[in-house]
Amino acid sequence: MVKHMIIWKLKEDVDKESVAKDIKASLEGLVGKIDGLIEMHILTEKLPSSSGDIMMDSTFESDDALKAYQNHPLHVEIANGKVRPNVDTRLSFDYEV
Repeated sequence: MVKHMIIWKLKEDVDKESVAKDIKASLEGLVGKIDGLIEMHILTEKLPSSSGDIMMDSTFESDDALKAYQNHPLHVEIANGKVRPNVDTRLSFDYEV
């Protein structure tokens, strides 16, 4: 299995609570719709010590499943329509479990 983690820092001029809620619902809704995507957890409740606004913790069957997810039309639609327009900074970390 492969873990795919992302931390996003949202743009200052967006309604962070509304954007985070929309991203969370959209990405978590992909489970069961994309082969190889096992789990998707979007964390929006953070401690004040956090430097990011949203964290994605996702699990895939394999590295190939992660690669397929990244190009899947459902994911691309959310990434291009809801995530990228509202994000200032993105960091990712992938690893095998």
